[in-house]
Amino acid sequence: MAVAQTRRLHFAKKLIDETRLPMSQIALASGFGCVRRFNAGIRKVYHRTPTQIRRLVRKTEVQPGNQYLFRLHFRPPYHWQGMLDFLAARATPGVEVVQSGSYRRTISFQGQVGYFQVSLDDSRDALIARIEFGDPHSLIFIVERIRAMFDLNADWAAIVQSLRGDPALAGRVEADPGLRVPGCWNGFELATRAILGQQITVKGATAMAGRMVTAYGKAFDGPGGLTHLFPSPEVIAEAKLSEIGLTAARAETIRTLAGAVCNGKINFEGVVDSEAFLDRLCEIPGIGKWTAQYVAMRALGEPDAFPSSDLGLLRALALDTSRELEHRAEAWRPWRAYAAMYLWRIASRGQTREIRSASRRTQKQTLANASAPPPASMVV
Repeated sequence: MAVAQTRRLHFAKKLIDETRLPMSQIALASGFGCVRRFNAGIRKVYHRTPTQIRRLVRKTEVQPGNQYLFRLHFRPPYHWQGMLDFLAARATPGVEVVQSGSYRRTISFQGQVGYFQVSLDDSRDALIARIEFGDPHSLIFIVERIRAMFDLNADWAAIVQSLRGDPALAGRVEADPGLRVPGCWNGFELATRAILGQQITVKGATAMAGRMVTAYGKAFDGPGGLTHLFPSPEVIAEAKLSEIGLTAARAETIRTLAGAVCNGKINFEGVVDSEAFLDRLCEIPGIGKWTAQYVAMRALGEPDAFPSSDLGLLRALALDTSRELEHRAEAWRPWRAYAAMYLWRIASRGQTREIRSASRRTQKQTLANASAPPPASMVV
């Protein structure tokens, strides 16, 4: 409760300093139930009233109406280019754009629509998020979702301890420190993209998603290539997806997923028991372990999720079966999702030969250890 209160106060202070919102709207937008508690909280921490704080602040750049700017801090290192590379390859045309060192996308929440743009702040350990959205009461939710989407709460010092012990990963971890696991804006959208990506290339899945958005997404008049919102579950549940080139089986899987979201059987928000959630997800025909683990990685933010049957991961380590990969990945727990990000990046950059050499050295050392005689103290 203390942490939540502190975050509400910091968020409120940001809105006081950098927007023209009335104090009553700031109180609601920052999560205070009423203006009285908002005033009392601000006075207790900052020893001034909200109005006094606004008078004292030196306004250097006040955003236009419905536009807000936030600096979202992280613990370094943070591999911003790695994040952009991953998102760029999977950006849904019309909904997402990666351009000139920034990421932007359309968003919809509680009947309101807008967009945000995220870029790196070169002057400090932070990302800059520019949000345009008509309802300021939703700002705290949007900011928290962006933080999760860009994995800003990750503790790299803890993660690297599990990864650098593997010779196949150690060099890449040192060369590209701070690689994060990209989240998503909307769980249903991410799961739909995962289904589209089954057994086809990333490029092919991205093109298919673009056709889906053009056919069924709501038009949006945004900047720089933002032309549509991703279609809602209600629309997809009734759509004739075969018209955009999907196979009958895959179209049925996506419609069934959409129907499960509509009737409440599947809910991507506030998941507490991820195993139970993934079991329900796998009950949908056409959704298997790979899809479920990919959704766990990016929609649920599970740091140990691991799609062990992924061909890219197997090829990166020159392994033949998912069982071999799962055995190898035990050493990476509880951060296997971050190991997957490194292996995918290695594969995408054509560095598998280097990793295979390290993998063979690891396998030879394991065999040597297994065949060597036991220490004298253990000889019976």
